[in-house]
Amino acid sequence: MGQPLHDERPRVLIVDDEKFIRDILADFLGMEGYVVRTAEDGAAALTELTAAPYDMVISDLKMPRMGGIELLDAIATTAPNALTVIMTGFGTVETAIDAMKRGAYDYILKPFKVEEVIHVVQRGLEKQRLSAENLRLREALSLYKVSEAIAASLSLDEVLATVGDTALHEIRGDLVSTWLEDGEGGYFERQRLTQADGPSPETAIEADMGQLSAQAFLDHFAHDSTLLEQGTRGSIFFAKEAEVPLKSLLAVPLRMKTRLLGWIAVASFTRTRKFDEGQRKLLSIVASRAAAAIENARLYEDLRATFQQTIEGLARAIDKMDRYTSGHSERVALYAVYLATRLGLPPDVVEIVRQSALMHDIGKIGCVMNLNKPGKLTQDEYEIFKRHPGYGRDILDPIKFLHPLIPGVHLHHERWDGRGYPLRLKGNDVPLIARIIAVADTYDAMTSDRAYRRALPHEVAVNEIELCSGTQFDPEVAGIFCKHLDDYREERVSAGEKVPE
Repeated sequence: MGQPLHDERPRVLIVDDEKFIRDILADFLGMEGYVVRTAEDGAAALTELTAAPYDMVISDLKMPRMGGIELLDAIATTAPNALTVIMTGFGTVETAIDAMKRGAYDYILKPFKVEEVIHVVQRGLEKQRLSAENLRLREALSLYKVSEAIAASLSLDEVLATVGDTALHEIRGDLVSTWLEDGEGGYFERQRLTQADGPSPETAIEADMGQLSAQAFLDHFAHDSTLLEQGTRGSIFFAKEAEVPLKSLLAVPLRMKTRLLGWIAVASFTRTRKFDEGQRKLLSIVASRAAAAIENARLYEDLRATFQQTIEGLARAIDKMDRYTSGHSERVALYAVYLATRLGLPPDVVEIVRQSALMHDIGKIGCVMNLNKPGKLTQDEYEIFKRHPGYGRDILDPIKFLHPLIPGVHLHHERWDGRGYPLRLKGNDVPLIARIIAVADTYDAMTSDRAYRRALPHEVAVNEIELCSGTQFDPEVAGIFCKHLDDYREERVSAGEKVPE
């Protein structure tokens, strides 16, 4: 009776059409502690390689039905991890050397000494063991780096990107699909990556890779936390099958205690790439780290949204201190976004500009006075009014994720010539966000009704900004604002919005 497949001893397959040679090698290698099987030619060897894994194949060069060179080429797809040793006579040494160029590990000359064969086998398997150990060390290092990256992030997009990148690089899936719960009892595909997004886009499969079935995964994970299917057995997890045959499917759940947050599925459509249990364990460890990070990221996003809504509510409360300032913060935010976009700032910075502009007057909540009384403010009232940028900074400072907004809120009353407040900064020492908001704020203030005056016409306000360019305002920012403002106004009118006359 043969050894069971879970036997951890190295497995060697002897392929030769001469039974005597097969038996001799099997006996001696068996006495060395290896699990040995034999096959009479290449075709029989392929059948054996399909049925069980092997660490090494020792094959004769010339055999009926399928010779050693043909078998070598077939092993590259059927058992790519197996080392191949070619046996040959003196007259075909050149062919054996050619076989090594095509991927064979070594060759043995007939007639051979058994101890020479044993030495080749030992050397080859030791090389394979060291390679496997290096691979495990690399995977362990990669897993450490991935875990660190996941744990350090509170961004859902960053966590998912790290997980997807790991599946593409380390597991080498052709398709990586991450599904998350939608908050209403269902699940949706949150991220879909292919090798075209990964390390080797030139080897990416261009065919349609189909669509996965959420229900099939839910049914499976309801009773089993592991999923590793080979070949077409994994097709049941596809609502729409791929244009190319499925080779291997691996999936792990994303769980927080008993709650299923989603899952990560990795599919291979490459004929030579089957996932194994080690890769499933690697992905399971990554998924366990990712599940906690995803939950934290979602809680953080909810917290951010709550704070954002609170601050926006406070900003609206300031705008409603009297009817003349109603909608001021929203309009300043619109003008600031238009200007930031015209300046060519990236989308993430434009969003910071928008939020800063929306909250630029939040500090007025600390000014207990009627800021829009008829007539001019007294000197004492003006000094109180000038405190609102500092109050705005103080309100935002305890909220860490709103720190990027502080420069715009705190410094939007600074001037290009250094005569502004609260810090009397000058020129480019004033942050760009604050310089943008200063122009947007002034334009809206001039074109809005106040208790002490009527709104100024659009043309008058533009002329005033041009006049103050280089003194109150950054000349480049003011110039771009005025140059493109008519185009922006036309866009707003076309969208059915109201603009200053």
